[in-house]
Amino acid sequence: MILETRGIGKTFGSVLALRDVSMGVAAGQVVCVLGDNGAGKSTLIKILAGVHQHDAGALLVDGAEVRFSSPRDALDRGIATVYQDLAMIPLMSVWRNFFLGSEPTKGLAFDVAKARRVAREELRAMGIDIRDVDQPVGTLSGGERQSVAIARAVHFGARVLILDEPTSALGVKQAGVVLRYIARARDRGLGVVFITHNPHHAYPVGDRFLLLNRGTSMGEYAKADITPQALTALMAGGAELEELAHELKRQ
Repeated sequence: MILETRGIGKTFGSVLALRDVSMGVAAGQVVCVLGDNGAGKSTLIKILAGVHQHDAGALLVDGAEVRFSSPRDALDRGIATVYQDLAMIPLMSVWRNFFLGSEPTKGLAFDVAKARRVAREELRAMGIDIRDVDQPVGTLSGGERQSVAIARAVHFGARVLILDEPTSALGVKQAGVVLRYIARARDRGLGVVFITHNPHHAYPVGDRFLLLNRGTSMGEYAKADITPQALTALMAGGAELEELAHELKRQ
């Protein structure tokens, strides 16, 4: 395993945000973390990304216990997180956003030619077809913006890619674009932690599925051990869905 949690927990004052959650992601594997709003997905991400520190359990990288002091600490160990807001500047070009905060230099100057060339090459290597790297990021579709953020993380040495609800605000076609790039990152040997509340997006690309509910784990399943229908029922609460269906039934 590259990244692993063992019985991890987190409290905020008297609020128990996460309790006894265990999971792991290996190279070339996609682990999907599913749960409704308030399930604890965001807290788990922030612990993995170094934003929060856990109060209980253990966090391991390459089998050794660690405690990240900051997001930079996590990034230095190859744990990169792509959040929903993407941390991009819409009016800046694709290549400027690609190197935002890590600009290549030539002497004391920003090496513009290298930045353009590398951004173009890295996007192409991931199979991402951006018409022109000089165009503003704000002109790209939601799926294309997500794909640029994924390619950027891969270029800067990510070994584990944590994706925070990358398909939540996208239509069917654009969500498919993002899922394709998640599979490409996996095929390049990265471990991927895919956070989502949509089992229909998780199942096609996932190898393992961790279900969270109100901060606790409902179990971790291999793809061979669970069907899409069972995954949906577990996440939504099968009994609740049946009760709702009965309530909405025509008289």
